[in-house]
Amino acid sequence: MRLTALIFDLDGVIADTSDLHFQSWLQVTPEYGLLVDHALNDRLRSRSRRASLEIILAENGRELSESACEDLMARKNQVYLQLLQGMDASALLPGVVPLIEEASAAGLRLAVGSASRNAEAVLRRTGIRDRFDLVVDGNRDLPSKPAPDLFLEVARQLATLPDRCLVIEDADVGIRAAQAAGMWSVGVGPVEQTGQAHVRFDSLEHVTLADVLAALAEAA
Repeated sequence: MRLTALIFDLDGVIADTSDLHFQSWLQVTPEYGLLVDHALNDRLRSRSRRASLEIILAENGRELSESACEDLMARKNQVYLQLLQGMDASALLPGVVPLIEEASAAGLRLAVGSASRNAEAVLRRTGIRDRFDLVVDGNRDLPSKPAPDLFLEVARQLATLPDRCLVIEDADVGIRAAQAAGMWSVGVGPVEQTGQAHVRFDSLEHVTLADVLAALAEAA
């Protein structure tokens, strides 16, 4: 296998933002008669804001007008951006920076492929935006994961073939998106969320590029 690009999901792979999203939903949903708990928040991993709201509405057995949905999403994002002001490099997850540095030294192109519309802000707040050649995020208005469009757009912009791309994801929908794009996938986190990946690690802590490539070669 010949890899030319490494694509990282953002939330839960590069940075620990799950609680910020959870706190944001918690602050705005009660006014609309909606409940969000940790279990439901876990199901929102790698989902766009719109897709997340659709899941919340379905779980609560509710419908909202389009204007109410737009208002709720805007307010949620406003709260999230306020919380984001307190983020710094301490939010980076263990092992991700060494892996980024190792992959860059090996000549791989590096990209972020995220449903988040705030990916650029998170990368800047954590001080690693300049490590990546490309960021493709929710502002492109591409179909949400598990559709492969976001990852295929990364490959297109990097001018590389999908089967030469490796995606690192922490959510089932992201792994399915990567595989639908014809890319290799590495799952990070619980097997319930990442078991469909070609290879899986509990976290990226102490995981080297050689470890990843060896595991992929074994799985191929």
